[in-house]
Amino acid sequence: MNEYIESLRWRYATKKFDNQKKVSEEDLNTLKEAIRLTASSYGLQPYRILIVEDPEIRKELQPASWGQTQIVDASHLIVFCTEREVNDDFIDHYLENISSTRKVAIEDLKDYGNFMKSKITPLDPDVKQNWSTRQAYIALGNLLSAAAQLKIDSCPIEGFSPEKYDEILGLKEKGLSSVVVAAIGYRSQEDQTQHFAKVRKPAQELFITI
Repeated sequence: MNEYIESLRWRYATKKFDNQKKVSEEDLNTLKEAIRLTASSYGLQPYRILIVEDPEIRKELQPASWGQTQIVDASHLIVFCTEREVNDDFIDHYLENISSTRKVAIEDLKDYGNFMKSKITPLDPDVKQNWSTRQAYIALGNLLSAAAQLKIDSCPIEGFSPEKYDEILGLKEKGLSSVVVAAIGYRSQEDQTQHFAKVRKPAQELFITI
């Protein structure tokens, strides 16, 4: 069996973490790089990632997370946030990054920039937020897969109050909105969920070839 597939079979949404085990700085940097390298629409990455280590802040976040123990017991809490303003200035900043990275004159990117601006800037705020959120979820998926490869446990969490997270973490002032959370660390031996068989649709039901 392919090693990557085995890693995906190994992972599960960890319900109880061992709060004495921490993800190493080296492995954390690998996970951060996996997130950074994630594909996104136009390559714009309309999100930011908060890595919450402070135990006191995490205690504040727990009641806003339906009381889930992963919030305080996991090694790290990762909050995926969308940018509140994906506008012409945001796109211009991205073009500057392209110019610097690829050694291309910024003038040569004008048409590409205008195309992006014509498609993204006029979007209704709710539509733009939905689009940005989908991009963040791609990054979340990459994190979960990369963590599994490193035999680091994870749990994606949608059960939380974004408004409370935004308030506690001061996200509005940062121009951000929380959209999804992931806890990473190492499973507790007391977590019975790890012994459950993974339930997924059979391939013949999931895939349609036309």
